Amino acid sequence: NSSTITELVLVGFSNHPKTEMPFFFLFSVVYLVNLFGNTVLIILVVIDSCLQTPMYFFLCHLAFLNIFYTTTVVPKMLFNLLAPKKVISYDLCLAQTYISLLMGAAECIILVIMALDRYVAICYPLRYLLIMNWSMCVQLAVGAWTISFFASVVPLYFTMLPLCGPYIVDHIFCEVPVLLHMVCADTSLQETMMVIGACGTLLLPFLLITLSYLRILVAVVRMQSAEGRKKAFSTCSSHLTVVTIYYGTGMFMYMRPKSLYSAEGDKLISLFYAVINPALNPLIYSLRNKEVKGALKRLLERSTMSQIQ
Repeated sequence: NSSTITELVLVGFSNHPKTEMPFFFLFSVVYLVNLFGNTVLIILVVIDSCLQTPMYFFLCHLAFLNIFYTTTVVPKMLFNLLAPKKVISYDLCLAQTYISLLMGAAECIILVIMALDRYVAICYPLRYLLIMNWSMCVQLAVGAWTISFFASVVPLYFTMLPLCGPYIVDHIFCEVPVLLHMVCADTSLQETMMVIGACGTLLLPFLLITLSYLRILVAVVRMQSAEGRKKAFSTCSSHLTVVTIYYGTGMFMYMRPKSLYSAEGDKLISLFYAVINPALNPLIYSLRNKEVKGALKRLLERSTMSQIQ
């Protein structure tokens, strides 16, 4: 009975003990970059009126998601890299499973909304502010989180099966594909639901993003201004980079049969989309974006002036 489980062994990288200390310092730096970068991005959007546009509104949701997701996973992973007894409580394991599924689904849908935002901005520039008004943005954001919850957390809650001992999680944190290997009963239904859910929150959004960018590409090619084409590609390149990284790893993890599971390989895949990618997102959006760099420069100038005064 899973209700009697108090803790599970979280293997992590204990099979490679010499890597634990270097990984601790590496992932600590990555986590701090994630916290700092995403927090600064949210602050810039909140205080700088030039960034208070639909695109940056959804980027704030993405930044919040990145912070929350990694904070659920990374601190415990860092603690276990140094701890002689590498365990995780059953409640925290379940929390990580639900939150990772919710945040993964939410990120997919938010990335779709951001692609549609770019589509409207480039293909219907004169009607952009009319279509993507603040009321619409709030409705889309609420819809994204609501759909994500009912498409991920609710099905998992009603289909969760008891786990069998030995209670060993050969992974860096708890998530659905890993826990399926610890279930006592037949998991055919759960595997099917995972694939169906992945089709709804991964494959379908990816197809919508692809269609949006095909329409954008057609519109950009028809532009007569070289400067206009350059600006259009610039606004889309950051988003495309994030989409490629996230969807590539997410589809591999959640849209495959349990028989293709590989413990060591999946640890690296999960590291990428749960730890490294959230830290890369603010860097990708800021380093390639003049508006964000301009807002950061204005913030630093105001901070310097206030110190002088």
